[in-house]
Amino acid sequence: MSSEDGWPDVPGDTTLTIRIPEADALVRAPFPAHITVLYPFLPAARITPEVHAELSALFADRDPFDLTFAEFRRYPGVLYLPPTPEDPLRTLTKSLRERWPEAVPYRGVFGPEGLDPHLTLANDEGPETYETAYDALERELRPMLPVTARVGSVRLIVTDGRVWEDSAVYELGRSPAPPAPPAPPTQPAPPAQVLRAESTTLSRRS
Repeated sequence: MSSEDGWPDVPGDTTLTIRIPEADALVRAPFPAHITVLYPFLPAARITPEVHAELSALFADRDPFDLTFAEFRRYPGVLYLPPTPEDPLRTLTKSLRERWPEAVPYRGVFGPEGLDPHLTLANDEGPETYETAYDALERELRPMLPVTARVGSVRLIVTDGRVWEDSAVYELGRSPAPPAPPAPPTQPAPPAQVLRAESTTLSRRS
């Protein structure tokens, strides 16, 4: 992204996103197939252990779901796949926004609700070329549709202003595992055992 897009990435930006590896072969943009749940989320400096715990609980309260991608759609300069159904994705975004209302989708560039859920395939054509280019790309990719995917997790990713990297993965419908109980303290061997061990060692040396 760049400043011309209206929502430049800022170092420390975070995003909650869903990877769709089943669609990677269709993507012609310089990133893996994904659906954005909320961009931007909180700045990385605000992602504390408490926030991680809240995110884990929020997503654990939502069941995994299936998505189908069966048709092409376009924004100006963008070719994308709309997911079906949209409701599970909208529910995730709504839950996050209710908890963190300061996280406004796309910094408000597209209004308070942001964009409809979508999986971007290509976004590098300008206004004079994208219609023809995406007509050809649709013909190339159409035999690969429909794509179906099982969604079982949401990823938190963070950017340094240039590259996005995974920071955490939250499972849907699965409560975080409780911490393992501490190991019991090691008990010292009874004196008789110590003596026998020393005696065995001496006999082996002799």
